[in-house]
Amino acid sequence: MSGLVGYARDDAGAPPLLVPDYRSTVARAPRHAPIALPPTLTETTGPGGCWDRLMGLALADLTTQHAGAPLGQRIVVAGRVLDEAGRAVPDTVMEIWQANAAGRYIHAKDQWDAPHDPNFTGAGRVVTDAEGRYRFVTVRPGAYPWGNHRNAWRPAHIHLSLLGPAFATRLVTQLYFPDDPLIEIDPIANAVPLPYRQRMVARFDMDVTEPNWALGYRFDVVLKGREQTPFEEDHHDD
Repeated sequence: MSGLVGYARDDAGAPPLLVPDYRSTVARAPRHAPIALPPTLTETTGPGGCWDRLMGLALADLTTQHAGAPLGQRIVVAGRVLDEAGRAVPDTVMEIWQANAAGRYIHAKDQWDAPHDPNFTGAGRVVTDAEGRYRFVTVRPGAYPWGNHRNAWRPAHIHLSLLGPAFATRLVTQLYFPDDPLIEIDPIANAVPLPYRQRMVARFDMDVTEPNWALGYRFDVVLKGREQTPFEEDHHDD
């Protein structure tokens, strides 16, 4: 959560900058103590409640962005964005990006032997309502190899980026799925200690599930405090 106005790393579940088993952190982690820079107007202000005018209409259904339906299991993900006191956080932009059902991103560096889906871009965006609620439709992403070590596979996950009232209040996390055996052997997920790691795992929810159409998962995001969702220090595509 580097540089975030009003959100200090006050939660024991926050992942450290250096996790040797997660090999790329060895190169990414800073080797010197951070230098505090006082925030300027650019970091402490933002567009407020005019996201549609700034970014365009929400892209809450990742399965209807192309001529046909994407392959894979359709799912609905819903939840609330909350502060440390359990209060709703409205007008928060949540950006979504993920691999397709075969575990491949639309990215030039993703060259592993899995098919692209011409009907799935893997990117979307929603804005929380007055009660802090959000909802989006997508397909369950596949696992994929990532080269961290021999036979390394990332568990199925969805990246979530939350942008608050100021440009510096961006938080990034990953949503995992329950009962995925790859979570317990994944160095990125395991950078977050138990029991905090469970805060990144969505739960299956029959109330979110839509009959004969899509499985439903609930995932609440807590921005700060004792129940804080673990966030990444920097945005990356692993």
